[in-house]
Amino acid sequence: MSAHILVHIHPPQWLALPFIILLLMIASGPLLYAALWHKHYPKVSILLASLVIGYYIFILHNYTAPIATLVEYIQFIALISALYTASGGILIKVNRKATPIMNVGLLITGALLSNIIGTTGASMLLIRPYIRLNQEKIKIYHIVFFIFIVSNVGGALTPIGDPPLFLGFLKGIPFFWTLQHNFYPWLLAVLMLSLLFFWIDSRHAKNRTHNHASVPTGPILEIIGKRNFIWLLLMIVAVFVDPNLFTGVPAIHYHGHDFSFIREILLIALTYLSYKYAHPTALQSNAFSWAPLQEVIILFIGIFGSMMPALSMISAFAQSESSAPFITPNTLYWGAGILSSVLDNAPTYLNFLAASMASQGADILQTADVQQYAVGGFANSIVRLKAISIASVFFGAMTYIGNGPNFMVKSIAEQLGVCMPSFVKYILYFAIPLLLPVLFLVWVLCFYWQVL
Repeated sequence: MSAHILVHIHPPQWLALPFIILLLMIASGPLLYAALWHKHYPKVSILLASLVIGYYIFILHNYTAPIATLVEYIQFIALISALYTASGGILIKVNRKATPIMNVGLLITGALLSNIIGTTGASMLLIRPYIRLNQEKIKIYHIVFFIFIVSNVGGALTPIGDPPLFLGFLKGIPFFWTLQHNFYPWLLAVLMLSLLFFWIDSRHAKNRTHNHASVPTGPILEIIGKRNFIWLLLMIVAVFVDPNLFTGVPAIHYHGHDFSFIREILLIALTYLSYKYAHPTALQSNAFSWAPLQEVIILFIGIFGSMMPALSMISAFAQSESSAPFITPNTLYWGAGILSSVLDNAPTYLNFLAASMASQGADILQTADVQQYAVGGFANSIVRLKAISIASVFFGAMTYIGNGPNFMVKSIAEQLGVCMPSFVKYILYFAIPLLLPVLFLVWVLCFYWQVL
């Protein structure tokens, strides 16, 4: 996945326009021309990606970047599809009335679970029971805070939690580094978001009338389709079948890189098996449909394909001598964060880490350098790595496309009847007023003052 860092033939700046156009259409389409957008977004997504890929291949004669992007896309879709399918076959029923404290408990549980089965796994497993729990009073903010806490911020403690952290692990960062150094920013963000949610939910709860005749009875928790937890566990294990971790794993060797394919074959096989042997009641009660996954697959063709020039520009600046004076924990936090909001946070993380290391004479391609960087072998290297890691994970919640689970959660919520805000409304009405102040406080306390 680090191929973006090594591409030396950079595209013209105007080639970033297809990516900008796609973002604008994702933002405006469902709001201004919904019927036209829903009918033709596959064509738009594929066309814009094709324009950029075609320019790379036929004009720049650069085959490395498109092939690396294709590999990244396949890896992304294989994991998303597997976790979506396995979780769809697990029906979780919470037989109690929803209360603000119960909702907070579920969100915090999701934040913890994100570090075990990833933000995607936790999101797909919990979003349906969360919506069912609140079905009589579901509001947009319920889903938004779920995206904030479970789909993004929660996954900052382990390399399993979010793709950029896993890439850091593959590069040589110790497995428990994230737990050791990201814990206080994670705790601060999760607590602040949970308290903010509790305050908003409590205010809305006071204005609701309750139907006392429909008090749920029976056990607090019912789970149907438990066998799918086995498939889910096997999928998490399959993530580690990587040639960069185990030398015996077969790989495709291309321009000095070892690309996994056994892992993706395993994930696709597990996807099929988890659906074929899923409990029918669980699938039916979860209203399982391929539509949300199909939307993500198609839209991210456009996103992955058209964002290559933007990533290339970031890489070029990151490795230039002119970038060195600007590389501080503060600029790394805001730079990696803002760009992770609209770009794939995995290559963004790698580019910022490469820039940070290069500014101090270290090489991201050398495992020994990465290991030394992680343990403080260079000046301020730990706080720099911490800034990149936290920003790449946390800022993914700023937009629907900042992290893979976001769009999935949005699509599932809409499928289950929740009227979700448009791309722009999500940012303006929720991300900026609710999430950004939390991200600002994390920056002040953890990176500006460095008290946590």
